[in-house]
Amino acid sequence: MRHFLTFLLTIGSILPGFSQKDTTHSPPVYAQYPLPQFSIVLPDSTTIYTKDQLPKGKKVILILFSPDCDHCKHETERIKKNIDLFKKSHIVMISTMPFEKIRGFSKEFSLDQYKNIVVGRDPKYFLAGFYKIHYLPFIAVYDKKQQFIKSFEGNPKWEEFEKAVRN
Repeated sequence: MRHFLTFLLTIGSILPGFSQKDTTHSPPVYAQYPLPQFSIVLPDSTTIYTKDQLPKGKKVILILFSPDCDHCKHETERIKKNIDLFKKSHIVMISTMPFEKIRGFSKEFSLDQYKNIVVGRDPKYFLAGFYKIHYLPFIAVYDKKQQFIKSFEGNPKWEEFEKAVRN
């Protein structure tokens, strides 16, 4: 009986050490790092666009989207309606869907008319894994030095998104 009690006390003191840390309020891991190196293919399906081609001295806004996603379409409309807010930003819209869908989305929203918007495909699914995305659209905002500011999953509150872009 005495050994059994000692055994229970030992197990009881060890088990809490194996419990997982509560990460519900912790910042995501990617928030600790600058903008990741990425490589996407533009809608012509041959041109490669990388982080190194981003304009210097501008905020970077990565938007991971699906051409079939209604929330993504809604967010794209809001960005177009408020395009003046993004004058000092460069927007990179990235999807993993087939080129024909990406081209259709780009054409539907006339995205090629905006010099500060690039649309492309992530054929390696790198960014979705890097950000551990659950909902689309996923938006990551980086400052002029490509340091992380804030991210949004799903439909962000416009005021919070606008604040992250303005600051």
